[in-house]
Amino acid sequence: MKGIIAFILVFGIIVLVHEFGHYFFAKRAGILVREFSIGMGPKLFWHRSHGTTYTIRILPLGGYVRMAGAADDEDEIEPGTMATLVLNDAGVVTSINTSDKVTNVNGVPLQVSKSDLEKELWVEGYENGDESVVKRYPVDHDATIIEHDGTEVQIAPLDVQFQSASLGRRMLTNFGGPLNNFLLGIITFIIIAFVNGGAPNNSQTMIAQIEPGMPAAQAGFKAKDVVQTVDGQRVGDITDFSKHLQNKAGKTVKIQVLRNGKTKTLTVKPVARTVDKKQVTQIGVAVTGGLDTSFTAKLKYGFTETWYIITHILQILGSFFTGGFSLNKLGGPVAIYQASSQAASFGWLSVVTMMASLSVNLGLMNLLPIPALDGGKLLLNVVEAVRGKPISEEKEGVITLIGFGLLLLLMIAVTWNDFQRLFTH
Repeated sequence: MKGIIAFILVFGIIVLVHEFGHYFFAKRAGILVREFSIGMGPKLFWHRSHGTTYTIRILPLGGYVRMAGAADDEDEIEPGTMATLVLNDAGVVTSINTSDKVTNVNGVPLQVSKSDLEKELWVEGYENGDESVVKRYPVDHDATIIEHDGTEVQIAPLDVQFQSASLGRRMLTNFGGPLNNFLLGIITFIIIAFVNGGAPNNSQTMIAQIEPGMPAAQAGFKAKDVVQTVDGQRVGDITDFSKHLQNKAGKTVKIQVLRNGKTKTLTVKPVARTVDKKQVTQIGVAVTGGLDTSFTAKLKYGFTETWYIITHILQILGSFFTGGFSLNKLGGPVAIYQASSQAASFGWLSVVTMMASLSVNLGLMNLLPIPALDGGKLLLNVVEAVRGKPISEEKEGVITLIGFGLLLLLMIAVTWNDFQRLFTH
């Protein structure tokens, strides 16, 4: 149960933060956000404010933003649809009800034959079942339409649609989702550093544990000793320490440490061990960078850890070209659920840490130049800037459909691979 709750919270927060990024920049660009949904599936609750309908839906998995004129936004009333029109005192339509779940007692019943809710703003059809006369009604610019599931959203005239915004603002809107994921990662890692009392110190090597019977224990090393030099060579991070010990098995090595503010020199003879079929030199200690408790270090950790995750993901993506493609390098919802369950068993801080890492991961993966992803949309924006005009809606639709199909196939393959790994390990 803890794993399920952790999965829902982590996945939900990451997706909602992503969608809010698109929402925020769309609003600033003058693009009509017709709906902002928390969750998926049938709606439980809705409220309209400033042109946007906010809904809570039954499945607590993420959410979505529905922008006017976007590829996934439709506002066409099929001929033959039975609707009820609500008119103002001037006879202009302020609401079109196409749902049988909502009743407008004082509305005008109309069987719609044609409509234009983008350019000229009108709807026409047969009133009260009288097919001898076609009546046309003007539609208000900010009129609403009650859709089949009973959700009331604002109609989308051309001037508030996505494509009507400037190229720069559309690019910001497309980039807003990944940007928010990066910001979530940065802010969360900063909070983690403050909760932990400091940030990992990568500029030093501190002894964390000492293995009994090994050279370090015999030489008198103690926990919290900070390594300064190995045979007179300055030691910075943990990688430095390992490099200085290599090829010194069986040799006498002098290691200078800082203990309780005083410098102490210890003599040790490293030994050779086989780890994962590789020969390594060890003295029998577990090392860490310790914690930097300064205020600056805690703030800086949000940025450094986010950058570390980004570079690590880029290395994995690069390995697809240098080391071959492997589904084992990818993970889908099943892998996220597994990770959530494991994190939940270690406590809430582990769950929050995983959420920050996954948020950065989602932000970067969404920026890949693949159609249907935000990166693919940004690539089309760049093409538009170079060409001086956008790609036709038909071509963009085909490109997006192909990209979505490929992503769907990849997701199916990754999910299947996740299940196989789950039941074989």
